[in-house]
Amino acid sequence: MKIHLTINHELEETEVHIHAKEYNEQIERLMRQLQASQTTMLDGYDQQEIHLLKISDIYSIYAEDAKVFLQTDEQEFESKRKLYELEAQLAKDFVRVSKSTLVNIHKISSIQMGKIGTTQLLLENDVAIHVSRKYLKELKRHLGIGRDS
Repeated sequence: MKIHLTINHELEETEVHIHAKEYNEQIERLMRQLQASQTTMLDGYDQQEIHLLKISDIYSIYAEDAKVFLQTDEQEFESKRKLYELEAQLAKDFVRVSKSTLVNIHKISSIQMGKIGTTQLLLENDVAIHVSRKYLKELKRHLGIGRDS
């Protein structure tokens, strides 16, 4: 992959152009990373109030009963977005650990490996989250640990 940077003082905002022979997984991943880097806040709902939450303050995002919740240290907020939309939007900072849960990788305190193949994450707010076997390899890759990192 070639990377070119052109400085143009006449531009009002930064533009990113991708020129590729074909659309593939690498291009898709690059586009998701670029989109995710622009997001710093999410809207969370608590009854009739809308709260603007810093992404760095969100510990986990989970789906339950067709609703999506954003968990912070103090409270949980409902999101109007789908879990898969948030996963794509926040791919730089969050990783899926089960069918219904995303975790902020910067809030992981430890990974606890059980004797029978079970894995749990302990977050900085002392909440334990189960990691499905299906998503363990991707979690390790995202954190840069293990043999496949």
